Amino acid sequence: MSIPCSVYIVTLDCGQWLRQTLDSVSDFAEVVILDSGSSDDTYAIAQQYPNTRIRHQDWQGYAGQKALALAECTQPWALNLDGDEELSAELKKEIESVIAENDIDGLITPIRDAFMGRLCSEHTRLHAKIRFFRRTSGSYDLGIAVHEAVQVEGNVRRATGTIYHYGEQDIAIKVDKNNNYSSLKAREKAAKGKRASMLKLVLVMPLTFIKCYFLRRDFLNGWQGFIGSMINSFYAFMKEAKLYELTRDAGKK
Repeated sequence: MSIPCSVYIVTLDCGQWLRQTLDSVSDFAEVVILDSGSSDDTYAIAQQYPNTRIRHQDWQGYAGQKALALAECTQPWALNLDGDEELSAELKKEIESVIAENDIDGLITPIRDAFMGRLCSEHTRLHAKIRFFRRTSGSYDLGIAVHEAVQVEGNVRRATGTIYHYGEQDIAIKVDKNNNYSSLKAREKAAKGKRASMLKLVLVMPLTFIKCYFLRRDFLNGWQGFIGSMINSFYAFMKEAKLYELTRDAGKK
């Protein structure tokens, strides 16, 4: 018997990981994939799974694309995965229990990242988002340009199982992604009328490093943890620096 839950995924050239993703949800009732123009084997892989349907959707932004994918789901529960993620066996069992008990509306799910070819230590403090929820209770804020998260009306609790994230396999991928994300985030802040702070420009990088490397225990991941923390710190700096650049340029017009 299939799990009465829709899995929705947005993809772009995710063939490297998509088979792992779809294998982990092969017994869910349906998988909805919105693809924004893959040129690899994403479509060929998706079409091998009987519970999966895939179609093209021009890119609508991170929140907009996921909102459209969610709107195509038909099951009473929904699970969001990226095309470079894998549902753990523990989290799948937890999802089945939540559906059976039917007493909460969602799970805040820890995400265990891989970087430079290795999953982070299970003792690292993982970031977490709501990824599984009662479908009619979830929605997206389309004003959020990046780091979008579904908003759920109702009771949620933190899951014990995890989602594995494999997409940031090397430094170049992580840096490129952070460069794109920092531009989107700076424009989002500028649109809301926020301005850069010189104090934040000076302090955000060292403070973010302390947060990542020590408070989130990235030091447990050896050289990968140190390098990742440095990149995350520079990402925080870039968001503020690009916000300064945008507001400075706007003031010259």
